[in-house]
Amino acid sequence: MTESLGIHVEGVHFGYPGRPVLRGVDLVVRPGELTALIGLNGCGKSTLLRLAAGLLRPARGRVLLGGDDLARLSRREAARRAALLHQSAPAVPGMTVRQLVRQGRYAARGPLGMLREGDDDVVRRALRDVGVESWAERPVDALSGGERQRVRLATALAQDTRILLLDEPTTYLDLHHQLDVLGTVVRLREERGLTVVMVLHDLAHAARFAERIVALRDGRVVADGPPGEVVTPGLLADVLNVAGRVGRDPEGGWPVCYPDHPLPGVEYENHIH
Repeated sequence: MTESLGIHVEGVHFGYPGRPVLRGVDLVVRPGELTALIGLNGCGKSTLLRLAAGLLRPARGRVLLGGDDLARLSRREAARRAALLHQSAPAVPGMTVRQLVRQGRYAARGPLGMLREGDDDVVRRALRDVGVESWAERPVDALSGGERQRVRLATALAQDTRILLLDEPTTYLDLHHQLDVLGTVVRLREERGLTVVMVLHDLAHAARFAERIVALRDGRVVADGPPGEVVTPGLLADVLNVAGRVGRDPEGGWPVCYPDHPLPGVEYENHIH
């Protein structure tokens, strides 16, 4: 593997007819950094991840991965640079853990390589690094939500990229599995030297596990910095539309939020975000 790659988002606009989503986003994610994106539904978090993965193209501006403009790369070339873990994906009936993780090799090996070859060292390492090696022959649709999320993380690792993009990796998981998945992401980032950007709904998790928080509101970046500087009562009000207080964890030192009540004036959106 080569060294870590950075992400440069330069003046990016994106939207749909009658509904702008991103309105001039500038963002630099440094190589090896772990960044959390936060904000209300509809603010553009997931759209920004899809743009960084090359699945969407900006209407204006550009996205660069490791200095390469994504607009000039094919979908498969982009998938060799960044792996995106979507919020959820349906289980394929009858598919085993090993078969699903092997799908992550498509960008590197292509359709003929997938048919001709079985596991390679990258697949075996992905299974081992996420701790699912012993489940390799189990059917994916028989796994619990937490187990399935670990397998999907292994599938993303099997792309063997230097950038890992995670869209709400803790959605639908109980607290035990939320902490398990986030702890695994932190460990893999350190072991593999990955650049990680993850969308999180839970500001408490973002404050604890990320070294940088980027807050979006109405398609724009409105706060950016270390959790200890960014997480304030003002952020809770301006970005998440809640009144609350912020303290410090007595052992770890990260910010701890105490939300009190919602503030008026924001319509809840649950479609594209």
